[in-house]
Amino acid sequence: MNALPHRAATLLLLTWAIMSSPESQAADAAPQYPASRQAEQVDDYHGTRVADPYRWLEDPDSPESRAWIEAQNKLTNAWLAEVPGRDKIRARLEQLWNYERYSTPFREGGRYFYSKNDGLQNQSVLYTTDKLDQSPKLLLDPNKLSADGTVALGTYAITDDGQFMAYGLSTAGSDWIEFKIKNVATGEDLPDHLKWAKFTGASWLPDGSGFYYSRYDEPAEGTSLRGVNYFQKLYFHKRGTPQSQDRLVYERRDEKEWGFHGRVTDDGAYLIISVTRGTDPKNLVFYQQLARDGKPEGKVVELIREWDADYTVIDNDGPVLWVRTDLDAPRGRVISIDLRSPERANWKELIPQVAETLGGVNVVGNRFVASYLKDARSQVKLFGLDGKFEKELELPGIGSAGGFGGKRKDQETFYSFSSFTFPTTAYRYDFETGQSSVVFKPKVAFNPDGYEVKQVFFTSRDGTQVPMFLSYKKGLVRDGSNATLLYAYGGFNISLTPSFSVANLVWMELGGIYAVPNLRGGGEYGEEWHKAGNLKNKQNVFDDFIAAAEWLIAEKYTSREKLAIAGGSNGGLLVGACMTQRPELFAAALPAVGVMDMLRFHKFTIGWAWVSEYGSAEDAEMFPVLYKYSPLHRLKAGTSYPATMVTTGDHDDRVVPAHSFKFAAALQAAQKGPAPALIRIETRAGHGAGKPTAKILDELADKWAFLVRVLKMKE
Repeated sequence: MNALPHRAATLLLLTWAIMSSPESQAADAAPQYPASRQAEQVDDYHGTRVADPYRWLEDPDSPESRAWIEAQNKLTNAWLAEVPGRDKIRARLEQLWNYERYSTPFREGGRYFYSKNDGLQNQSVLYTTDKLDQSPKLLLDPNKLSADGTVALGTYAITDDGQFMAYGLSTAGSDWIEFKIKNVATGEDLPDHLKWAKFTGASWLPDGSGFYYSRYDEPAEGTSLRGVNYFQKLYFHKRGTPQSQDRLVYERRDEKEWGFHGRVTDDGAYLIISVTRGTDPKNLVFYQQLARDGKPEGKVVELIREWDADYTVIDNDGPVLWVRTDLDAPRGRVISIDLRSPERANWKELIPQVAETLGGVNVVGNRFVASYLKDARSQVKLFGLDGKFEKELELPGIGSAGGFGGKRKDQETFYSFSSFTFPTTAYRYDFETGQSSVVFKPKVAFNPDGYEVKQVFFTSRDGTQVPMFLSYKKGLVRDGSNATLLYAYGGFNISLTPSFSVANLVWMELGGIYAVPNLRGGGEYGEEWHKAGNLKNKQNVFDDFIAAAEWLIAEKYTSREKLAIAGGSNGGLLVGACMTQRPELFAAALPAVGVMDMLRFHKFTIGWAWVSEYGSAEDAEMFPVLYKYSPLHRLKAGTSYPATMVTTGDHDDRVVPAHSFKFAAALQAAQKGPAPALIRIETRAGHGAGKPTAKILDELADKWAFLVRVLKMKE
């Protein structure tokens, strides 16, 4: 069984000849920015008056905002058009991107399912087959659902017998999804159509008669992009019936911030309900016993009622639940809870905490398959159901492994492995032989032997040792002249591990260094590492990032004039905070879909869910902390900030575009000197998920062209 992640609204991490001559750079002058009206808007925060002159940009659909968006894009496009090598960068990205990519397969009802992208398709296509070595049958092609490729397959779930698929579609990058049901054998859709679902999957009953999912009430007209998402509810949908007949399983009218994520155990005996509160890693666990026909036999039982730790139900052995938790174990362990005697005093430890950080745990092949992180690198270990260690899987190298799904009695599982110079490859693991074999191996037109990957450790401001991955072309000379892109995230207990990226490969081909530090706030070293970088400790994250930059300069990998920083979402906040705290340290900045207004983020869509990570300006104790590092409010007129290109989507309903709009307008007003302060606004796009390939390639080409020009990169 795959353990279902329980965190709702988690900010997910965004992954993402040719040069202009030095002579052309000398002629660069400050762009003529479009006018950005400054309104007299002032708010009082606990006695501190704070101006918000660009409040009007919070409405992305007003005529004034649309005109501003058009003018900003016109300026940015014209500036990028002056980079002679931009088209060549785009062509090289497309050339390398054009290779077959596969997801990790899984099996249900005797069928295998996996997605494949031929190379340049806007969306990957879902296939099914009886045997992996035979030609598959096309099951769903999202590319045929819209002319511009902006309808994406957000989630799907297959019935145990492999006959039906519930699938959720999102449009233009929105977090909202609409569920439909497809007959796998015929490929035909049933009339079922469910709307207003968000931050949810689907969990079928074993007989395929219906599934559990979570949704919100239909928002008021015109508020789906800006309205606040409260009061999620858990429903059961019976296959073949209208949504209006869906059964409400659980709600809490007294807890507007609670989210509910239902999953049926493989034996069909229980509905497990993980209760979340925003992006707080702590959760509750409720359950409901189910009869053989899937109907509830009793009321919902509140098994774990204290917000004291993370609990993920892995699987069950009759009335005994196996649970991954960080209770009294910040790096994670596995315990068992017997529902017949569920008192905490009766909980038993199966797999104790170790030095490495325990991530996901599945039960496949009558074993626990446990994924660990050792200094942000994957380790996979097998344990018996009694918790006894059996063996560590041999992985292809230093990198990231994921997958390992399946049912308890399956004798095979599938996983993927990738690293900075190792394209994502799918493997099959045979529990009987203990051997792995390649299922899908991509062919990318590059030679990995021409690149070097290393892990280093640097010291942050308070003495903390922080790891960092570096990758670059072999033969690099450490003379301070190398263009370097420093990318990080640092938040929400999310770990950055080695992964393959065509975009980063092109960056390295251009002579650039790609550097990824594992900042505090992430999950690389467990919950203590996370807590060291959230709430009042958030400055530690920025200090780590700044220390990484200073280390790269001190070790002569790069220099201030050649150093760029990048990050998305919470990583966009990271970039915004660091470029405003230390503007002299960086030559360029690429903040993407960033949380830039730390005083108002909680007022839009799912932003309230991040209060557990950041705190709220409505809290008199947290306001000065947030106000001190909020990128929008840290900007000071007459300061020379790094050359900056902000990127966002005009309909991002997670980190609403107002963050980027207001920051860009304020940055343009504050900027001193010729360094550009641009914003690139993608239309019909959201936070990043489901973005079509064509749009991804265009955006990457623009980012690299921007850096080529401002870093004065030479061929």
